[in-house]
Amino acid sequence: QVQLVESGGGLVQAGGSLRLSCAVSGSTFSINTMGWYRQAPGKQRELVAVIISDGSTNTADSVKGRFTIARDSAKNTVYLHMNSLKPEDTAVYYCNAKGMATGVLIPYPVDYWGKGTLVTVSS
Repeated sequence: QVQLVESGGGLVQAGGSLRLSCAVSGSTFSINTMGWYRQAPGKQRELVAVIISDGSTNTADSVKGRFTIARDSAKNTVYLHMNSLKPEDTAVYYCNAKGMATGVLIPYPVDYWGKGTLVTVSS
C-alpha cells in the first residue's frame, strides 16, 4: 500500500523558515512528479511547487523566490524549503505523487496524496 507521509509543519513567525518533508513508502509505481499543494481555510487547494523526474520544477508565482522544492530520488522523498514566510502562507500543505503503476500487464496512471501538514505563520 502506497503511503505519503508529510512532516515538518508547525507554527512560525512571519519571516521565518520551515522545511517540509514527504516520504513515499510502499511504492509500486514509477514516480514521475512529486509536488506540494496547499489549502487555506475557505479556499481551494492550489499548487505550490512540483518537481519532475528530470529535475525540472514549477513553482507558483506567490511563493517564487521564497520556496524551493527538492527531491531525493533514492529515498523517494520530496522537500519544500520555505523561507520568508508570510501569514498568507498559512495552510494545510499536501504532498502529491504522480506516476505509472508497475508490475501490471498494462501500466496505468496513479495519483497519490498525503494527509497534509499544517503550517501556521503568525504576524
